[in-house]
Amino acid sequence: MKNIISKIFGASFIIGLLCIGTLSSFRNQNKQKATSPVDEPTPRIVNIVNFIRLLEPRDAAITEDVLYQTVVKQVEIMKKYKLGGTFLLQYDALIDPRYQKLLKALPRDSFEIGAWWEIPQPQVEKAGLKWRGRYPWDWRANIGFSTGYTPEEREKLIDVYMAEFKRIFGYYPKSVGSWFIDSYSLNYMYQKYHIVASSNCKDQYGTDGYTLWGGYWNQAYYPSKINSYMPAQNEKNQIPVPIFRMLGSDPIRQYDTGLGTTRQGVVTLEPVYKFGGGDSAWVNWFLKSFTEDKCLGFNYTQAGQENSFTWDAMAKGFEIQMPLLARLRDEHKIRVETMETSGRWFKEKYKVTPATSFAVSKDMEGSDLKTVWFNSRFYRINMLWENGTLRIRDLHLFDESFPSVYTKQVATSNECSFFTLPVIDGYIWSKPDQIAGLRLKVLIDGQEVLVKGKDPVYSQTQAGHLHVTWPLTSVKGSFEMDMDEKRLKMKLVSDHAYTWYFDMTTAANAKLPFEAILDNQIACSFEGMDYVFKPIRGSFSKPGNGVLFRLKPKMNTVLFDLSTIKKP
Repeated sequence: MKNIISKIFGASFIIGLLCIGTLSSFRNQNKQKATSPVDEPTPRIVNIVNFIRLLEPRDAAITEDVLYQTVVKQVEIMKKYKLGGTFLLQYDALIDPRYQKLLKALPRDSFEIGAWWEIPQPQVEKAGLKWRGRYPWDWRANIGFSTGYTPEEREKLIDVYMAEFKRIFGYYPKSVGSWFIDSYSLNYMYQKYHIVASSNCKDQYGTDGYTLWGGYWNQAYYPSKINSYMPAQNEKNQIPVPIFRMLGSDPIRQYDTGLGTTRQGVVTLEPVYKFGGGDSAWVNWFLKSFTEDKCLGFNYTQAGQENSFTWDAMAKGFEIQMPLLARLRDEHKIRVETMETSGRWFKEKYKVTPATSFAVSKDMEGSDLKTVWFNSRFYRINMLWENGTLRIRDLHLFDESFPSVYTKQVATSNECSFFTLPVIDGYIWSKPDQIAGLRLKVLIDGQEVLVKGKDPVYSQTQAGHLHVTWPLTSVKGSFEMDMDEKRLKMKLVSDHAYTWYFDMTTAANAKLPFEAILDNQIACSFEGMDYVFKPIRGSFSKPGNGVLFRLKPKMNTVLFDLSTIKKP
């Protein structure tokens, strides 16, 4: 769940969400899309997902009727613009006759009915279990989510839901969404009921007590059988259900929001935000970038809103977004489809988690920030350009053998945490006056300076490969970066032989995973998992003066194979 008060009244953040490319390449792609939208190389996929709860115990003014009328309005505006989508039902809403009648009337060829996986009192008691909540729906991780129940209890809860859903609609749901679902439940739903798609919350730290941090940043991934948040590296160890990342997270500002505090704010496409999904200037900017920038693999975002926010709060954003989505669909610039359709497409196209990218090539007016996220089944990396300089802001590694405690054990607190393996963490390792990251520097006349340059240029040289060219101004030449699913390569291209390197700094007293920084590797340990950050070409040193480590090139090149992270 999302904290309603904090979302509506506490968020005033600028949001942006873009992918990589050029307008000319988009025009070529768009011509292809007009004749064969399914086979286009880099589709822009939008799922309009509205999930439904029966009641809202946190606010007496939000009655069951207010929640129902919110869904009625969502249906009306989607029908008005001939937009299909997905409605996900929590069990208490599933068994309510009003929602049954409303949703059964929707045409099956454009609307999907699925499951929203938060656990309310009627579902628990129907499964023969004791309800421990404060209210008939309690959003705590150990009560309102499957993480609060044993594997055997999870099976009972799933069986109860699926039997009721089939009794009402005549079939089992194909999509199941939640802020987080444990891998045991997800695999059980796949094996017994053959679900084809799932979704979880965007990356966030501490928001509403839920931390999902360091994962596959956007689009979708196949999870490990022992960790629903961790992308699997091998087909045999993955649950073959793609998990789509929800909410349209801002690739620049979401990451740093709330830096130095115990929880992040929320910076998303959700229409309740007055500055974001509810602001026409931002929405137009976001969707223009979403459609015109070329992506690696595909680009994805989720529109829509949970009914707990009520129609009054989300109406403005819906009325901005829906006609614009309809126009872009009619212009063949986006695919608006159900989560089930997207899940089937993903499974047909990808046997393992693909390499994708997501970037900002032009920020909102008044800002020169630019960024690129690259994701694969082995790692994610984020680069941020600010004031003409480069900072590698984030690097997390993925390992399918890294277990989640929630796969078999029961959550014992009202909070939960999902992590991957950190190498660079520009959020957790920062304070407002000490921003962590790996910064590019060069020696000029014996003086160390931050490298500066112009706008980065992104290109796809081959399938699954992202190339970034950064034209430099402080020195002659360009800085070139190449990323594919396993490797990261960086070099300075110039007629002059410059001395360059990356320096890593963090906030003082940051809790770091580094056990030993050696010339040829950095040994790490995090949550009981040992791993290494080891270059094929390049070396590390510890220069001191506040620099945690220095990454130096060898023969003008830094090269990593990030698919080999285990300690030898």
